[in-house]
Amino acid sequence: MWATAGFLVAGGWALYAFATFPLTNERMREAWTLISVTCPIAIAGMHFPISMYWTLVANAATYALVGLIVEALRHSLDHAK
Repeated sequence: MWATAGFLVAGGWALYAFATFPLTNERMREAWTLISVTCPIAIAGMHFPISMYWTLVANAATYALVGLIVEALRHSLDHAK
């Protein structure tokens, strides 16, 4: 479920980029903070060329890892009560 959410978030940003092409500096500045938080692979994409496929995969993997951590913490906190 978490990986699917990450995949959909990255796909949504890709659709946004295609729909608003060409991105002006103003539009990019407005969205960059939100993009960086929801799709962390985009930060690396500023310095290295990353294909859309790998962006989707990397963001899904990032969300899956975060999901594993959150669910493990939630599970351990439930047992502590």
